[in-house]
Amino acid sequence: MDPLSIVEDVPPADVWERLQANPKAQLIDVRTRSEWAFVGIPDLSDINRQAVLVEWQSFPAGQADPQFQAQLTGLLDGAGIGKDTELFFICRSGGRSRLAAEAMAAAGYSRCTNVADGFEGPLDARRHRGSVAGWKSIGLPWVQG
Repeated sequence: MDPLSIVEDVPPADVWERLQANPKAQLIDVRTRSEWAFVGIPDLSDINRQAVLVEWQSFPAGQADPQFQAQLTGLLDGAGIGKDTELFFICRSGGRSRLAAEAMAAAGYSRCTNVADGFEGPLDARRHRGSVAGWKSIGLPWVQG
């Protein structure tokens, strides 16, 4: 089976439940440093963890960081997180995180999942994020960066 085809999209509420149920599962936020600082980050303190923060691409370059796989693999190895650990990837709305999850699946991580709708979700009718879907809009814990 193609490793890219095994990446599933899971709603944020289900991801939160799975993180709570599995103490080894890890949330990986692949947004940019400015997004973490100005928009906020998922707060996993209630389950005695924190998200791994690693940029898929740097602003304003817009291209995937060619060192992403190596950098994230190093962080995961350093934390004792193996290739069979459940990994959840999140970005603003689910696009970059899906690409990051696919990249890590291709690198041999067997349980990569994309957080559907991401941290802020899609644009609403007024072209604003954070009110239609996503981690923040459904009331999951987060903190200002």
